Amino acid sequence: MPAAGEMNRRVFLLIVFLAACRTTTPTRELPIAEVHALTQRDDVARAMQFVDSDRDAIIAQWRTMTEIPAPSGQEAARADVVEKLLRDYGLTDVHRDTAGNVIGVRKGSGGGHRVVFDAHLDTVFPATTTLQTHIENGRIYAPGVGDDTRNVVSLLAMIRAMNAANVTTEGDITFVFTVREETDFGGVDQFLADHKNAIDRYVALDGGYRGFTYAGIGTYWYRYHLLGPGGHTRSNNPPYSATLPVARAIDRLYKLKIPNNAWLNVGMLGAGDVYNAKARDAWFSVDLRSSDEATLKRLDAEVDRIVHEEADRVGMTVNREVTSQEEVASIPSFRDSDMVRTAEAVWREFGPEPYVTDTASNHSSAALRAGVPAISSGVAPCTESHSITESCEIEPIFVGTKRNIVLAAALAR
Repeated sequence: MPAAGEMNRRVFLLIVFLAACRTTTPTRELPIAEVHALTQRDDVARAMQFVDSDRDAIIAQWRTMTEIPAPSGQEAARADVVEKLLRDYGLTDVHRDTAGNVIGVRKGSGGGHRVVFDAHLDTVFPATTTLQTHIENGRIYAPGVGDDTRNVVSLLAMIRAMNAANVTTEGDITFVFTVREETDFGGVDQFLADHKNAIDRYVALDGGYRGFTYAGIGTYWYRYHLLGPGGHTRSNNPPYSATLPVARAIDRLYKLKIPNNAWLNVGMLGAGDVYNAKARDAWFSVDLRSSDEATLKRLDAEVDRIVHEEADRVGMTVNREVTSQEEVASIPSFRDSDMVRTAEAVWREFGPEPYVTDTASNHSSAALRAGVPAISSGVAPCTESHSITESCEIEPIFVGTKRNIVLAAALAR
């Protein structure tokens, strides 16, 4: 029998041997060196230099495009301008599809990934909104100047720069300027239905700047109608106006404990027809979102329970009118995919450590749900989106445009 010291030595060697035999899956290194080399490639470097020389034209086009009304579903005036520009820029297969999206392709040399860059044409503002831009202290101001006009203009500048520098990509780059993003995703849904089998990678430009998303939150939109018998203002209670259970339900919804990965909003409500009648029908909208499917389902059930409890309390019925139910958008293991790791390396090349999140709520979510690898980001940080005081920093649009040129070349390999 070996001595205690020899036994300890053998145990130690056995532990070392087992550790050496253990198989692990190493984390892939970010392709930082490859991305940096790409920025030094003659054609890509010339394209980025062109962006600097094109600054005045980019700002002028930004102002012009912002001042063209484009309410969601009424984007034709902007689409006309964009379609003409894509033809002038020499893209192939320039056309509008049945939804009204404007599409053009910059052909690659062959063999690489087929990449889509998407920016939406529509805004949330009525056609009568005053859209006059003004510039002050390095910012540009106007309703819709950011969401999503900054990205539309950046894509147009990106095409000009790549053409001026004769940038070669292996895969085709398809540019799609989509409609109806602010309402029902009708534009992107049509585009994906027509082309999803011919897309390898999808980049949605819509918000963001310091980072990008690789997955999308689930979003439930619906209206709850609470229905009662109604009656005259002077009739004895009950019956009550349907506004009473609606008010009680909304109050309880806003007292729910909402986790950090979820959001709840009651954005619209209405009831009744005249002053002197108790409302037979009172309703409110629910916008429920989460990046976690289980959380989304749990909160949905809690909302439904509360509404029914308040209706039952006064002897009324409930009708839930569903507008849309979009589940969490994700692809298994996509966070460590080549596409996401490449995008992360591109962001690091142009600035500090990027924010990489799973909280998209835009066209990248539609692509992911269709099984298409997708990320979303944007150029130029903006504030007060969807308000008449919306504004964006000007300088970052030039950096963001350069970044997207490199991203296109990297993803299309």
